[in-house]
Amino acid sequence: MAAVAVPEEPEPGGSFRRYLARLGALRPQPGAERPDGGRRTELHLLFDQLISECCGPAPAAGPSPQDVCALLVQACQLVHLDQEHLVSKVCQLIHHLLNRFQVMVDEQSLNFLLSYCISALKQCSSWTHVEILQALAALVYNNGPKCQKYLPDLLGKTGLLVQFSDSAQPDVELRRAAVRSMANLCLGVPGQPYLDESYRSVCFQTFLSVLQSSKTSDVDDIVFCMLLQNALKGIQSLLNGGKMKLMQTDQIGSLLAVLKKCMFHGLPGLSIEMPAALYPAPLPQYDNRSPVKQEQSEPAAFKQTGNRRKKSKGKQKKGEFGEEGREDLGDAGNESVLGADMLKLHLADVQNSPCVDPRTRASDVAYVPAGKDHLSPHYTSWKRISSSESEYSDAEGGIQSKMRSYQANVRQGALACFLSAIKSIEKRVLYGYWSAFVPDAPGIGSPQSVSLMTIALKDPSPKTRACALQVLSAILEGSKQFLSVAEDANDHKRAFTPFSVTIASSIRELHRCLLLALVAESSSQTLTQIVKCLANLVSNAPYSRLKPGLLTRVWNQIKPYICHKDVNVRVSSLTLLGAIVSVQAPLPEVQLLLQQPSSSGLSNSGSATPHRSNSSEQWRKALPSEGEPPANPAGCTSSEPCWLLRLCVSIIVLPREDSCSDSDANFPSFSSIYEPCPLRLESLQVLALLVKGYFSMAQSYFLELGEVACRCMEEMDPSIQLHGAKLLEELGTGVLQQYKPDSAIAPDQRVPVSVVVTFWTMMLNGPLPGTLQNSPHATLQTSACDALSSILPEAFSSLPNDQQILCVTLLLGLNHSENPLVKAAAARALGVYILFSCLRQDVMFVADTANAILNSLHDKSPNVRAKAAWSLGNLTDTLIINMETMGQSFQEEFSDLLLLKMLRSATEASKDRDKVKSNAVRALGNVLHFLQPYHIANPRFKEAIEESLQALISTVQSEATMKVRWNACYALGNVFKNPALPLGEAPWTTQAYSALSSVVKSCKNFKVRIKSAMALSIPSKRECYGSTEQFCQIWSALVVALQKSEDTEDFLEFKYSASLRTQICQALLHLLSLAKSTDLPVVWETVTANGDTIKSYVLQYLKSGVEESEAGMHADLCERERALKGAIEHLGGIEKQLAGKARVRVSVYLEDVLTNHARATELTEA
Repeated sequence: MAAVAVPEEPEPGGSFRRYLARLGALRPQPGAERPDGGRRTELHLLFDQLISECCGPAPAAGPSPQDVCALLVQACQLVHLDQEHLVSKVCQLIHHLLNRFQVMVDEQSLNFLLSYCISALKQCSSWTHVEILQALAALVYNNGPKCQKYLPDLLGKTGLLVQFSDSAQPDVELRRAAVRSMANLCLGVPGQPYLDESYRSVCFQTFLSVLQSSKTSDVDDIVFCMLLQNALKGIQSLLNGGKMKLMQTDQIGSLLAVLKKCMFHGLPGLSIEMPAALYPAPLPQYDNRSPVKQEQSEPAAFKQTGNRRKKSKGKQKKGEFGEEGREDLGDAGNESVLGADMLKLHLADVQNSPCVDPRTRASDVAYVPAGKDHLSPHYTSWKRISSSESEYSDAEGGIQSKMRSYQANVRQGALACFLSAIKSIEKRVLYGYWSAFVPDAPGIGSPQSVSLMTIALKDPSPKTRACALQVLSAILEGSKQFLSVAEDANDHKRAFTPFSVTIASSIRELHRCLLLALVAESSSQTLTQIVKCLANLVSNAPYSRLKPGLLTRVWNQIKPYICHKDVNVRVSSLTLLGAIVSVQAPLPEVQLLLQQPSSSGLSNSGSATPHRSNSSEQWRKALPSEGEPPANPAGCTSSEPCWLLRLCVSIIVLPREDSCSDSDANFPSFSSIYEPCPLRLESLQVLALLVKGYFSMAQSYFLELGEVACRCMEEMDPSIQLHGAKLLEELGTGVLQQYKPDSAIAPDQRVPVSVVVTFWTMMLNGPLPGTLQNSPHATLQTSACDALSSILPEAFSSLPNDQQILCVTLLLGLNHSENPLVKAAAARALGVYILFSCLRQDVMFVADTANAILNSLHDKSPNVRAKAAWSLGNLTDTLIINMETMGQSFQEEFSDLLLLKMLRSATEASKDRDKVKSNAVRALGNVLHFLQPYHIANPRFKEAIEESLQALISTVQSEATMKVRWNACYALGNVFKNPALPLGEAPWTTQAYSALSSVVKSCKNFKVRIKSAMALSIPSKRECYGSTEQFCQIWSALVVALQKSEDTEDFLEFKYSASLRTQICQALLHLLSLAKSTDLPVVWETVTANGDTIKSYVLQYLKSGVEESEAGMHADLCERERALKGAIEHLGGIEKQLAGKARVRVSVYLEDVLTNHARATELTEA
């Protein structure tokens, strides 16, 4: 049959169906076993046409997947395996068609085609194997779960892919194709089963051995790069899709070693040899480099940097967002090789000079005064080295450019794989390898160890530099605990370097290198990654333990990037400033930075904020132009407004003056008159962090910042509204912190109550009520609710009556919201309001709040129940306060039915999860304390009281979290305060004392022991302790607890042991002051057996001053002595009555203790 040219069909896939029809016509007639010569020629021509069409320009609409699958199946059916040229072509066709049209093969076709390929691999000559493996790779891509029955043939012990990918395989192209197929098999499909463990292990070892292999001279560089790339993709798929957890040290060490090797693959000017495995070590391990090669290539790099910079100017704008695909050295526009200019930069001396824009920054690198120019001895290992364009002919240059592109892909693949490995390795294990990947300051005369920062500073590809920074960011994320050991605040002069100093040195070097990269970088995307990495470092470094100055350098270096042309860089710069003002706030160094006048930063810059200050906007009253004295409503000491505060406010509220960036288009905001939305949101977050960490700095602009929050909540964009509400909450919380009883802020330095009242009046007359009722946006409602709960109680009581009613009505209404977030926030806010002195005495408000909270306590959402339980605890605290301050009148007015409902609901909640239970038991203790004799006598209450007491006792004895048990012990102490309860008579008394006695002796948590000892010392009468036997059991338990007060397996508990002894000694003296004659024999027996131990602890108790507040009692020396003397007097009287009946001398023993104490005091005073 002659070949006929097929015209293009207008309808999609039309030409494809023609090919299908032609294939159908070529089917052998019944009885013919194989195609004749004519048919074979026709098949060759047909396959050639199809393959050439696949490689041509893409059609407007591709063929349907069903047509592609049908064509491939027909093609394979027509080609017998002994027709090897046709087998090769049909496999090429499978490879091209599936990749070109991204077709997912259906299961039936997949089974046929896979069987065909596997049979071809077994039967055909080796020269066809590469094409067959390429077809196999295309077939199994994203089809791994459907290939289960073929895995033994492919990945078994003698599997085809295992054989072809073996290190002994001489044909590297064949090995690469096999590794690619294996990597494609390892791709995970969401919701589908993954490879069995045995196959995973085979694949992992294969990929690892590929990465460990070295390139021989006969292997093409590009093919070797592709081999490494495929192995790296395979390992990444195993880590991601298979959720592989790297646990074994040798496995982790081997993987990290090959990743480190590949991270530097082909990096110009650097040749390293890695050991087979890395091991956890505090110092960098040996990595052998070839210094001769490096030094030889440096002069060339230096010579040509100036010319390349000039050439790059025309390309830069175009290349700003097109860097991804152009990483080779030939693309000068995307490189940031500073060459000799970088010699003049020594970051320790860098102070920010006024800078119009970081775009001009590259030419200003040498802005350090000449007198300070000096090159650190390890500088040469940091320069980005590249080959001059004149070194190659055009043809050679093209090959070299292609090769460098492939080498960059290997480096990116290794870094992407490392990013996946970080997620698969426990952080505590990963930090053992810290020194292998994070730079450390070099020793004298030794070179800098290669690290991720080597790539970030030196790699010619901006994408690779960004990848290295992403990996470094992932390592730094969550490193706070590891880095917390760092310390270099004191100069150490020792024979060895402590680990704390090594880590501190590493943190300093990271700051130095990242700031160096910041100044050197020209690519906006990479610049964004540098700034994000710096933000991660700042968030985790323990600056309070390091010498000051690090944050100052970061602060001064980042200032110019606030007005960068790229929005992403500006946003990440603000994120970094936010990290600075939030880390371990308040830090003295940051306090000083915030107090710096604007003129030291951007004020002189043409593109900075102060030139916008001519605006007649109302907020500008508070943020005056330079030279004007600011309003000073709350005693701020600064003579100029805080630069950062001013910057953020201007970004949020002022219209933009010009189009700052082409990339603004990526961030459409509701109105083009303002800065891009991400920039405004980040500014709002920085403002909120500034208010939170440095409220004294922000309080001068308290009302004005409130106005900013108001304006944001009035906007249409819900995200701006949300962050406006969060700023409002931080402002409210800042004032609350100032007015706390233990606040160190002097009254005259606080925001005056009158100003706070004005602030909240503005909010309640403004957008806040509307925002609270904005039901489509639940998160916004939640934030507004949290903001409303941050009102100062003193200010609330001074608000007009209608506004007080508005607040309460809104919160009670939101408590019925169907959204759990809103309902939880409303329940919590009611728990705050119930403590306000002006509201808690209103019986109606207390009753309404109680009903609302009890409603939430039965919600299906655990978060709502947890918040409601906290509020119920607060409400019951209010009942006790009212009982003590208002007396009988409040108790009689409060509904018995509601009280019973509270008791039953709290008992039910005490069986809930721990977050609910901890506050439910607190509420139970308070309600049981509040009950009056007529309640206890009421038959309706009897069962509820019994159940609630049993709930408390079982919670004390349970294995719940320590906070729950701590609160349960505290609650029992509250129960013991109620004289109306039959303490000492009822059966539950014995259970309660037994539970507390057990806990005081054996609980692992000392805070729980302290609360149980406190509870045991509360009953005020001897009758409350019940029988002699029970009294003596309590006494003995406390003595044992005293002896065990230093026994703990957890070192963290040891700090509470002094408080525990104080509380136990108080309890023992309390018991002795109430003891009856029948109790003394057992007491005397204990004293006789353990007299010296008890004596030493009681002397220590008397000697110590006011103990930790954990003991809950700030008794001074006189009170302690009085308690001891009271016990001596009480026991002396009883022992006189017993004269001749029993030889008990407890009072004499205590007198001896007192005498010893008096002598010790005299000696101390002398």
